Amino acid sequence: MKKIFLLLVSLITTMCSSVAVFSDFDSAVDFNQYKTYAYLKKDIDAVEISDLDKRRILRSIDANLEGKRLSKSEVPDLLIRISTQAKERVYLNNNYWGWGWGWNPWFMGPSMQSVSSRTEGILYIDLIDNNTKQLVWQGRGRGPLTEMTNKRDERIYNLVSEILSVYPPTDSD
Repeated sequence: MKKIFLLLVSLITTMCSSVAVFSDFDSAVDFNQYKTYAYLKKDIDAVEISDLDKRRILRSIDANLEGKRLSKSEVPDLLIRISTQAKERVYLNNNYWGWGWGWNPWFMGPSMQSVSSRTEGILYIDLIDNNTKQLVWQGRGRGPLTEMTNKRDERIYNLVSEILSVYPPTDSD
C-alpha cells in the first residue's frame, strides 16, 4: 500500500510540474536555409524578468541551437526575440473524505472544497527571418513558476529545450 501511495504522489508531482509546449510556423518557409542567428537586444532588454533569468534563457537557447547546427553571427539569417507572461491559475478541488455530512462513494461524508492557486509562466521564443522581417516560427512553453533557486538553471534549460525540440518543424508537424 505504501508503494502505491508513493507512486501516486510521484505521478501527481510529475504531472503538476510538467511543461506544455506549442509551436506554430510558416509552412511556406524552407527552414534548412537558416544557418545563423542573433538576438533582438532591444526586445530582450524590454522583457520584464530578472537579468539572471534572461541570461539563463539565452544560454539555453544558444546550447539548443548549437545542437541544431545554427551559430551566432553579426549578419544572421534569423533574429530571435523572447517574451514572457505570468498568469495566476486558481484551482477548485472537491475532496470527499468520508466523514460528516454529504455524499461520497464509500459512505456519507462532507464534500470538502479547497481552493489553491499557482503561478504559471509562459515563455515565447520567436524566430524572425532577417531578410523579410517576418515571423517564421514561434515556440511557446507553459509551466509552473517557482522561487526555488537551486534548480532554476535546470528548469529553465529544460523549458527552453522542450520548446526548441520542435524546431525546425517537420512535414508531420
